[in-house]
Amino acid sequence: MADRMKEERKSVAFAKLTNIPSSPRKMRLVADLIRGQEVFRALGILKFSNKEAAARLEKCLRSAVANWEAKNDKKAESGELYISTIFVNPAPMLKRLRPAPQGRGYRIRKRANHVTLIVDEIANKTKKD
Repeated sequence: MADRMKEERKSVAFAKLTNIPSSPRKMRLVADLIRGQEVFRALGILKFSNKEAAARLEKCLRSAVANWEAKNDKKAESGELYISTIFVNPAPMLKRLRPAPQGRGYRIRKRANHVTLIVDEIANKTKKD
């Protein structure tokens, strides 16, 4: 059983980005664009997106592909890998005060997020379905 699970995990690689200083909502907009896409198509989508979050996700995706290549001792070819899972979680918030009229202070919440991206082989996708 353990050997079978180890073999299944061999085709899967992941990458994480932590404490990215943008709100999770903005990052999820870009993550939704590439969820379930083939890896090289997703890289094209991210490269030509004009959102700041796209550049950070592109870095994460390239890292996941490099991790997969190191794990499997071969180069990733077009059409071989896809993004099986991507999710964005909120990170701890920085809370600051901004001066306001009449001696008050308005709270500013500086949000951050964590991104986890998992790539898998397309052959495994068809086996699971």
